[in-house]
Amino acid sequence: ESRWPFLFGAIIVPSLIQAVILPFLPESPRYLLLDKHNTSKAEKAFQRFLGKDDVSHEIEEVLAESRAQRNTKLVSILQLLRTRAVRWQIATVVVTMGCYQLCGLNAV
Repeated sequence: ESRWPFLFGAIIVPSLIQAVILPFLPESPRYLLLDKHNTSKAEKAFQRFLGKDDVSHEIEEVLAESRAQRNTKLVSILQLLRTRAVRWQIATVVVTMGCYQLCGLNAV
């Protein structure tokens, strides 16, 4: 019982390993392309991850996905509940998650 502080201190070792390794990990090509707007670094990151020289298709794919996400219309919860096509699916998910909470499955 007197050794429980060591259990709390054991988390320090993985934390330090992650902190030391973090500067050497590459940044995500999507982050570089969409957030930083740095196409050349994104291209180099894609080349490193995929192991091929021509990554123009992947860059265009990421940009097209970004444009599609910007054009997506957000819907409120009330609008979802008013839509008959998804009402049954939402009710099923809510009842299922409620049962998970009430049966104690998370505690196990």
